[in-house]
Amino acid sequence: MSAVSDVVWRGCVIPDDLLYDVGMNVWVRPEADEVVLGMTDVAQTMGGRMVQVTWRRVGKTFARGRSVATIESAKWVGPFPTPLTGVLVAANEEAFGEDIAVANRDPYGAGWIARLRPERFDEERAHLLDGDAALRAYQVFLAEHDIHCYRCEE
Repeated sequence: MSAVSDVVWRGCVIPDDLLYDVGMNVWVRPEADEVVLGMTDVAQTMGGRMVQVTWRRVGKTFARGRSVATIESAKWVGPFPTPLTGVLVAANEEAFGEDIAVANRDPYGAGWIARLRPERFDEERAHLLDGDAALRAYQVFLAEHDIHCYRCEE
């Protein structure tokens, strides 16, 4: 990962160079005309160790809030929603095929979930928080729910 700096709060890593949809627990990293999406450290902690990911079809357009994958973990089964409308251009199937817990170990690097070509980035950017604002939101959320993050071991 190439974060400018990682802030750690209650064990949860929140890189300050990403954008976040805190309600969806999704991070966004803009790269040229695409964005990389992944689950936050908070999300991987709440879900527990992943056991399966079911991917949606690459090439399909997804509206903001729609699921681009279904995550099944030790504690939870549910959607991985996209915080931006766009075309799914890649899914990280290979990394998860080699190590299903890759997002539990490295949620901001090798454990990315999807690449999307956003169609309304300028409009939908307003729903995303920068690192500082996300940190403040997560500080409140983590305290209210008494959450401390952890990562799966090898």
